[in-house]
Amino acid sequence: MRRDLSIFFSRSLLTIILKSFSLGFFSLKISSLKKGIGLFGGLFHTTALTNFFHIFILFICIIILQLTSFFPMKISLSICGNFFNFFSNKLQFIIKLFDNKGEQYKILEYPLILLFIVTGAVFLISSSDIVSIFLSIELQSYGLYILCTMYRNSELSTSAGLTYFLLGGLSSCFILLGTSLLYVNSGTTNLDGFYIITNLSGLKDNLLFWYSTNYINFSLLIMSVGFLFKISAAPFHFWSPDVYDAIPTIVTTFVANIAKLSIFIFLFELVYYTSNYYSIFNFNWTISLLFSSLLSLIIGTILGLNQSRIKRLLAYSTISHLGFILLALSINSIESIQAFIFYIMQYSLSNVNAFIILISMGYILYTYNNDKFKNLVEKYNSPIQFTEQLKGYFFINPYLAISLSITIYSFVGIPPLLGFFGKQMVLSAALDNGYIFITLVAILTSVISAAYYLNIVKEMFFNKSEYTLNTELNNAILNNIIQYYPKTIKNIKIGINNMVLSNSLTLTISILTLIIILFMINPQEWLSVTNILSTILYN
Repeated sequence: MRRDLSIFFSRSLLTIILKSFSLGFFSLKISSLKKGIGLFGGLFHTTALTNFFHIFILFICIIILQLTSFFPMKISLSICGNFFNFFSNKLQFIIKLFDNKGEQYKILEYPLILLFIVTGAVFLISSSDIVSIFLSIELQSYGLYILCTMYRNSELSTSAGLTYFLLGGLSSCFILLGTSLLYVNSGTTNLDGFYIITNLSGLKDNLLFWYSTNYINFSLLIMSVGFLFKISAAPFHFWSPDVYDAIPTIVTTFVANIAKLSIFIFLFELVYYTSNYYSIFNFNWTISLLFSSLLSLIIGTILGLNQSRIKRLLAYSTISHLGFILLALSINSIESIQAFIFYIMQYSLSNVNAFIILISMGYILYTYNNDKFKNLVEKYNSPIQFTEQLKGYFFINPYLAISLSITIYSFVGIPPLLGFFGKQMVLSAALDNGYIFITLVAILTSVISAAYYLNIVKEMFFNKSEYTLNTELNNAILNNIIQYYPKTIKNIKIGINNMVLSNSLTLTISILTLIIILFMINPQEWLSVTNILSTILYN
């Protein structure tokens, strides 16, 4: 069957990524090499920093790929004659349960496209040449465009993918223009050459009398516009809420995390090596990142207040958090680098956990009826579309409701959860470097953003649920079981307690939620990693 092949291919890709993850982990000894290793004639380079984030991206991919590698729900029965017979039949019950639902188990090309995206992301992190930069980011971007339009029967997904493609092409034009100007004005394509020129240009007695510092400065400014488009930072954010809302939630989980991680790590090293000088106008290209940070904090918070669609709300939430990440990135001190690494790691884990919980909630709601949301468009690809759909969800599944609440509190920055320490580190680094105004803006926007976050908690815990159990679904499942247990059918009862999430989903949600809660107990290991990576870069 097509569904079985799709799951087989997803598990094959999961095996490949697990193998790559283990190889990256055992090759961390590269950190003992101070300068790293150049690859393919200088097109790529590997250092302790790039190797670590290769591992982190692969880890996030492993978490997300579980959504299509395993069945989402299982039916537990108290009566079964033979254990092995029950295990084989259980899978068939699950297939019957979701036979005509979402398309995520019917697309054979899905794992292959994910492989292209992950490959592009890994290459981009290690890129050390403007040629490899453009090729890597286009490999990643083209995979994302195809991934958004892969659901052939979804009109919304196709239109969102087309929007993403057109605006992504526009951002690629800015990146290509910037890289072209860099080559024309310097005669080299290697980033090391640009780093040497910028450092020599920053000397008091300029040794490069024939070269103007404005060349690289404005070329990198044009490039930064393209990258800010890619990560949907303000003021180039306008496409992301529409795209996030229209594409299926499983795809949104991938687009919202992997596409941004690789670009931020690439920008991380670029900012560090090129922000040490100013042009004759006392202007540095990294000021554009600081300006984008300020706008992202304000726009992501204000526009998120009136959102009733949950994925649009999460899109504006992401824009707001991008403001914190860009703030840490633009400061460029050893404290801000530690804050940047910590923030991007904790937010990625929290964001993935939030999307997985929403997807799991949608699976649970398949077994319930609600006439108000009966005719939702794309309800099988994106079952949770409105915050109102979570009304009274605590009384349906309290564990998922509590897990989502903990993740939301982490987004707000409530101590002692993981998100609080990320914001505290960024704001502390900003104050130490004299960024008082933007620090006050970040604090105010964090407080204001709590309004739309806590509205989700209010809907789940303090409102009465309007859902009723879908008895027709139970009868359909019961009829399918008759052919396997015809003699004991009187003793078999199918209810909501028999339909539970698969082990892969429950374990993933539990582990990520516990990380968010228990970070305070043993924070030293994580903080030591950020300290070591920032120290290696500065040394």
